[in-house]
Amino acid sequence: MSLKRQHGGVQPGINMGPFTLRLPFLHYRFEFADYLQGLLMCTVCLAIIPVLTGKLGMSFEVALAIVILNGTLYLAHVTFGDPVVPGWVTPAVPLLIAYVEAFAPGVERMQALISFELTFGLFCVAIGASGLARKVIRLIPNAVQSGILIGAGFAAIMLVFKPGKGLKSFDNFPWTVVICMGLAFYLLFSEHFKKIRHKNKLLYYLSNLGMMPALALAIFVGPLTGELSWPTYDGSIFTEPDFGALFSQYTILGTIPIPPLKMFITSLPMVISAYIVIFGDVIQTQALLEDAQKYRPDEMIDYNPNRSHMIFGGRNAIMSVIGPDISMCGPLWAAMQVVICERYKHGPRAMDSVFGGAGSFRMGTWTGYFLAPITSTVKPILGVGLASTMLIQGYVSVRVGVLKSRSFNDLGIAGISGAILATRGAAWGLGAAILLCLMIYLGGRKENAYISEEPVFPGNSPEKIQREVEAALTANDEPERSRSPRVAQEPAIG
Repeated sequence: MSLKRQHGGVQPGINMGPFTLRLPFLHYRFEFADYLQGLLMCTVCLAIIPVLTGKLGMSFEVALAIVILNGTLYLAHVTFGDPVVPGWVTPAVPLLIAYVEAFAPGVERMQALISFELTFGLFCVAIGASGLARKVIRLIPNAVQSGILIGAGFAAIMLVFKPGKGLKSFDNFPWTVVICMGLAFYLLFSEHFKKIRHKNKLLYYLSNLGMMPALALAIFVGPLTGELSWPTYDGSIFTEPDFGALFSQYTILGTIPIPPLKMFITSLPMVISAYIVIFGDVIQTQALLEDAQKYRPDEMIDYNPNRSHMIFGGRNAIMSVIGPDISMCGPLWAAMQVVICERYKHGPRAMDSVFGGAGSFRMGTWTGYFLAPITSTVKPILGVGLASTMLIQGYVSVRVGVLKSRSFNDLGIAGISGAILATRGAAWGLGAAILLCLMIYLGGRKENAYISEEPVFPGNSPEKIQREVEAALTANDEPERSRSPRVAQEPAIG
């Protein structure tokens, strides 16, 4: 039985300076529904394995060992006070793949990945420890935040629908994605389902399972449509990750030499690009938790961007030593954070604390990595799992991003910068957003960005435009009248 919190208070825990230690069963309630969901949603975590085997030359067992190490560090967030479901730095994965492919396969490519991930991790820790993370977020204009979120949404959706992206391509399994994601969107966001889920006990439990029913359906729909194969089993109970080969062949603990200083310097542009994406994830995390807070006055959600930076920065630094990973260690799995927050909104009966939901879910994914029947079951639907999380992340990123805008100018800036971010990369998108803000808002009062506008281009009603035109004509006529007063008194002809 977990310790009880006071109404409107922060969930109990043990203070550890910038961190707060919270343990399952003691400091928060174990949420079985979220644990169950995690068992199947390990599908998405395992979907990085084909990338690791293809780009780094690892065996399936070595790549599985990396997934397990990363998954173990996922538990650090809730354990040390961060109420989130952490995940990959998803939009930056294609950028990192392109970066490491510029180096020769083998030792050099591993050194490039290690130097990048270590630099990236230490950079994030420094930002968090210095207290700059929260200050930076407060200083960023709404239009820029909105553009980052909308751009991340566009990029996530493009990963699914852009042809030639392997497991992420919609063209590989269109019917499976349409049917299963249709069910997922209905269960998560439908107004109709929200009205009927409390009228039937089965529907209520189904609503608590989030994306799990949709992925379970994919196991059957994929083979029946001929797009995926049926699962195969070899009778094993537990998986067999190869930690020995990982440490000896792919890390600086074994045969990989410590990267030269030149590689650390070369990685800096990639570090900045990845941090821009991370910055967007932190903004999105804060927005999602603020939205959830509105529905739950019984718990004060304590989210600190500085603490989050220190945790995910530390994860990246550790993984660079024990298991370099192309997926990286991000602060947020947006799709699952949405699922947890949506369930959390149902009230304490559905989920007592957001820490319980996030922590139980990640314990479920961690368990799933070790169970051979589960990994064998989900292996055929790895691509569908990845597509599903991208589509839900895209939906929520755009929704939250639009709501971040406070004026039509904000929306215009966000739309342009978001599209540039999705097509040209994070650095280009952020640069475009900052430049547009300077051009549009420079010289005006800060509060102008928050004035309500009529939804007619260019932001004013026809009546208001007509009044402005008449006022301008009157102002132009007055000097003329002062110079020729007699002309003004002559009767008009006709």
